[in-house]
Amino acid sequence: MSRYVLPVSALGTVVGGAVLLKDYVAGGACPSKATIHGKTVIVTGANTGIGKQTALELAKRGGNIILACRDMEKCEAAAKDIRRETLNHHVNARHLDLASLKSIREFAAKIIAEEERVDILVNNAAVMRCPHWTTEDGFEMQFGVNHLGHFLLTNLLLDKLKASAPSRVINVTSLAHVAGHIDFDDLNWRERKYNTKAAYCQSKLAVVLFTRELSRRLQGSGVTVNALHPGVARTELGRHTGMHNSTFSSFTLGPIFWLLVKSPQLAAQPSTYLAVAEELEGVSGKYFDGLKEKAPAPEAEDDEVARRLWAESARLVGLEVSHESSARAQSLPR
Repeated sequence: MSRYVLPVSALGTVVGGAVLLKDYVAGGACPSKATIHGKTVIVTGANTGIGKQTALELAKRGGNIILACRDMEKCEAAAKDIRRETLNHHVNARHLDLASLKSIREFAAKIIAEEERVDILVNNAAVMRCPHWTTEDGFEMQFGVNHLGHFLLTNLLLDKLKASAPSRVINVTSLAHVAGHIDFDDLNWRERKYNTKAAYCQSKLAVVLFTRELSRRLQGSGVTVNALHPGVARTELGRHTGMHNSTFSSFTLGPIFWLLVKSPQLAAQPSTYLAVAEELEGVSGKYFDGLKEKAPAPEAEDDEVARRLWAESARLVGLEVSHESSARAQSLPR
């Protein structure tokens, strides 16, 4: 038997080391123990994946959680799961289709009318690498859902967020933004040959630029906004990439995926951290890769691009801008 002791011990060391390495690469758990009793939280796309886990984490901390989803059957089921697991009965499902400006306006109107406050808005929902689909209003689907939908939703809820200050907006983006470029001549891919990967990268770059410009506009309001890359997670988001059905990906790259791909629970930790961490109070306009603040892509730090994207986004969604916003827009270079 003694001849097996060393191999078994070595195997245990390797496995233990691999698990520790995975935890290190994945970024770990939210370090903050802060609770949010009495605070109202909205999480978009919360019926599955990172969104559901983020809602679960925040429900554990005592928040009044609103799951904002397109599929109400799945949304109700997710709310029921979270209530059962956390024993927090302040978890509710609301209909929100980010591919419909009408739905976004209806959702925001209900929130404004029925909720006393909105303390945390987690713009989590996303579409990734889908075919060349368009939204109800004719926008390219990824740009329409990932950026324009959240752009309109956030702006419609700004007064409620300001009245609830200190409050926070968390925008879930992606490391893919570094490969993105904002093509103002064809934001919705009506002229170019459609490239689903490039469209996704553009949409996620737009999220970071939106975060930057919104932060600038909210200075002194008590509302902060930050963007984050949660990491690559095992969720339904990647269903259009084909990787789930690839034998090569499953077997040849399996060990690499195991190391780099997070569980939804672990991928929800950055959103949770940005939502609750006391040390981040007042921190705004930043980009986080996991739990760490990092510099985004150079184009994501271009203030002129950010202001121009804001003006164009407002025009596309029919957003009524304030006199201050109008004055700023008129001062932009043509």
